[in-house]
Amino acid sequence: MTKLSMYERLPFDEATTPPRVSTGELPPPDEIRRLVTEAYERYRANSDGVVADYIPALAGASPDLFGICVVGARGGSFEIGDVDTSFSIQSVSKPFVFALVCEEVGYEAARRQLGVNSTGFPFNSLMAVELNDDRTMNPLVNAGAIATTSLVPGDSAELKSDRIREGLSRFAGRELSMSEEVYASESASNLRNQGIAHLLKSYGRLYFDPDETTDAYTRQCSLEVTVHDLAVMAATLANGGVNPQSGERVLRPGVCRRVLAVMATAGLYELSGDWLYEVGVPGKSGVSGGIVTVSPGKGGLATFSPPLDAAGNSVRGQLATKHLAERLGLNLFASEPA
Repeated sequence: MTKLSMYERLPFDEATTPPRVSTGELPPPDEIRRLVTEAYERYRANSDGVVADYIPALAGASPDLFGICVVGARGGSFEIGDVDTSFSIQSVSKPFVFALVCEEVGYEAARRQLGVNSTGFPFNSLMAVELNDDRTMNPLVNAGAIATTSLVPGDSAELKSDRIREGLSRFAGRELSMSEEVYASESASNLRNQGIAHLLKSYGRLYFDPDETTDAYTRQCSLEVTVHDLAVMAATLANGGVNPQSGERVLRPGVCRRVLAVMATAGLYELSGDWLYEVGVPGKSGVSGGIVTVSPGKGGLATFSPPLDAAGNSVRGQLATKHLAERLGLNLFASEPA
């Protein structure tokens, strides 16, 4: 008997019966300001963690940098600290590029071509590909992210990169640009990602030239953002795909739901279960020190601080996010007796 996968067993009826949505509101602006300031002051002196040094362009970042920004679904925002400092988006780009691909090919096709389950392995694992019978990966680990980039429209690395930059700029509400320094630095040490791309190609799970795809992926990770940009991008996912500050629709609501589900399964890689257990909000981290979290219907929270823990996640960012998730009411799993 043929084993049916979950998407073959469950109906997709959103077109005829739109799902009912129930979320909530952020606290009043004055309380947000007080709580964000409290989190910043509490953790700014924390000296744990080390700055990523395996990408030379990141190694020179000051360990003292720290910024927090909250953007609500209605467009209001509050930020504190090093909010004007630009840094490369790195892996925080992954859920947003996945969203663009879902918008382009449809979220059902994206699941079949990319996979959405957690691998249980580190972000750059080759073993995770080999042990998966379908050779599909989660779009937020490197193998799945590279496959995702291969599905972005464009007949060259440059055209794919332009499409990604334009899409992420709509999320951020302003024109983003690429850091040539970070791109050159990462390109010089890209053998592992190229190996992953060629492995996926051999299994029919890469949808464009491996070397061109790897180059486009490197350019994607080298886009420069601020902590405010990341919070606006997160708030766009929280707001049903509409940028709450520019008013532009970037995604369909059905795509947002799927992107957040994938963020919940692998946003913090093999520690995603711990993250949900402790914080309770879909999130995504990057080795330059950024973390984004999304509370549907409420807003987006972003932090930036370069010192990382052993798993590659910002130490101050994790502490501030946990603090604010509890106090701003972001945890999706929290409830009180009726």
